[in-house]
Parts: sequence; C-alpha cells; structure tokens
Amino acid sequence: MPISPVRFGVWALVHGSRAALQDPDEPYDASWARNKALVLEAERLGYDSVLVAQHTANPHNPELDQLEAWTASAAFAALTERIEIIAAIKPYLYHPVVLAKMAQQIEHISGGRFAINLVNAWNRPELERAGIGFAEHDARYAYGREWITVVDSLLRGERTRFNGEHFHIDDYLLRPADPFRSRPRIYVGGESEPARELVADKGDVWFINGQPLEDVERLIADVAARARPPAHSPLRFGLSAFVIARESDAEAERHLGHLFELAAKDTPLREQQKANTDPQAVMFRTFAQTPRVGSNGGTAAGLVGSYDTVARRIAAFHRAGIELFMLQFQPFETDMQRFAEQVAPRVRALIA
Repeated sequence: MPISPVRFGVWALVHGSRAALQDPDEPYDASWARNKALVLEAERLGYDSVLVAQHTANPHNPELDQLEAWTASAAFAALTERIEIIAAIKPYLYHPVVLAKMAQQIEHISGGRFAINLVNAWNRPELERAGIGFAEHDARYAYGREWITVVDSLLRGERTRFNGEHFHIDDYLLRPADPFRSRPRIYVGGESEPARELVADKGDVWFINGQPLEDVERLIADVAARARPPAHSPLRFGLSAFVIARESDAEAERHLGHLFELAAKDTPLREQQKANTDPQAVMFRTFAQTPRVGSNGGTAAGLVGSYDTVARRIAAFHRAGIELFMLQFQPFETDMQRFAEQVAPRVRALIA
C-alpha cells in the first residue's frame, strides 16, 4: 500500500480544553476569538489541517460554551491561505441539499481547501431535545449513507436524482460547480462494521480514533482490503491522538500524570457524557480499554515521551499507513508550537 506524505493537523477547541476542563494553565475557553487565533497560528506553524467538530450543544455540560462548526469554518476559510479546513457534520442536523450548498460555498471561499468529516451522532440529548429523534446505531448509518450519496453527487456538480427511504431528490443541480477539483474531500469517522462499509464505499479518508499501533494496523488492513467504487482513488487514513512531547520521557510522563489528576476533577461531567452516549458506539467501548486523557482516543495512541520517542512512534504509524495525524495538546497553544518546532522536523527526517 503506497503511503502519502505525512500531514499534521489540529483539533479546533470547539468546546474548550481537550484533556481536562479545570486546568489553571489553560482556562476553559471555546470562544471564536481563541479559535480564530489558534487556527491562524497553526497555519503559521506549518500545520496542514484543522478539524472543527460539530456540536450544537456542549457534550459535557449544556451550560458551557460551544463553538458552531459550519459558520466558524466559513470564517476560517476566508481568514486563512493554506491550511485545510475540515468541518464535521451530523447528517440529522442538515438536509443534504442545504448542506451540499453550504459546503460548495465554503469550498469556493477557501479556494479548494475545504473538507467534510461525516460522523454519525453519539450524543443522544443533542438530537432528542431538539425534537429530531435519535435512531438506533445501524439506522443512523443507513440514514448517513443515503445522506452522503446525495451530498457527493451534488458536490460533483451532477444533476441529482435520488429515491430512498429518507430522501427524494428530483433533478437537483447546484451552481457554481467546484472549479478546483471534482469535489471537496470526504473524511469518515467511526469503527463499527457499518462505518467501515461506509468509508470504503463513500469516503476518501478514514479517521481512526487514537489507539495502540497494533490495533490501528488491524483496522487499516481490514478496511484497505474492501472493495472500492472503480472511480475512487485508494482510501487514505488519519489518526486522532493527544501528544505530550518534552525534552525527556520522564518529563512527558510527569505531565501526563498531572493531566490525569486534573481530569479526575471532571469525573461528574464525564459520567453525564457517558449517560448521554449511545452504548452501541464502538469508539467509547474502545476508549474504555485503555486509561487515557484527551478525546477521540487521546493518549491511547502512545504519543507521550521525549521529542525523539514521539517522532519514532509517529513514524511507525506512518509506515503502517497513517497519512494525517489530527492532534490535541494541553496547554494547547504552547504544546502545538513545541510539536511544530521539535517533533515535526524529526518525523520528516525519519521518513525521508
């Protein structure tokens, strides 16, 4: 399997700190002002992508601030020049025709740097309290498959006709079409069997949650072996991970211990999040197997250690097929800069 050049991205802080919400060195801040500054700094430091997760309400506590993904992504597109902007989307929140038009517009604003991250909702109250309803796991993926089929066709500038269980599209056409490429890139998250089938059939990049290298290798082998539509390019792979890189392994482990202590203060909020979560969501069962800090697998990927240790582990994931590393830090801005200056050059030297 050919490996694409390594890319590094960051998670926008759409709901504040990623590892612990009560950190005196990183006060809770999910504001537009902070996220704007963070994304502009990430671009200056050479990061390749930013992922803007979508929640209409904060998944930890509805009283806490929550950045809106799609309006923020449109603004990032206008403010930046090089970085890829990936906006997550939960299909139940937008009709596919409306969403495709929004995505097409952000693609134009960005000059061809926009991407969609298709996720199927796990936070039950977000949909139920809005009166939308929360279908069971496989039904959400069936809905998402119809949804992305419509969006894909519209983004390609095609006259779209579709008759399914959920959507009936009668000769719809969106203009202006994409002048930069056939359509924006589609990332797909999720590790259940329906998710794997969906990404093999409809996705360009599979986002894998942070976990040990041997588990990632098994996931890549499984999905890479699946049939793809003839017109699709080979599937690529991304990994979410929380990074703690310091001068020495011991220093990194001390900071990890510090974050575990801080994260313990969030236990009531984590328990509430767990109660709101679909028990069929595979990623949360995976997370329970390894102590960690950070979201979407966090430190379970093992990117904790000296600059050289972390670089070697990233290089090993890259050899296994991971192209894009979507990274989290805490304190975010400080460690984002540290990674760009100390770890990224080491990784590129190892894989050159």
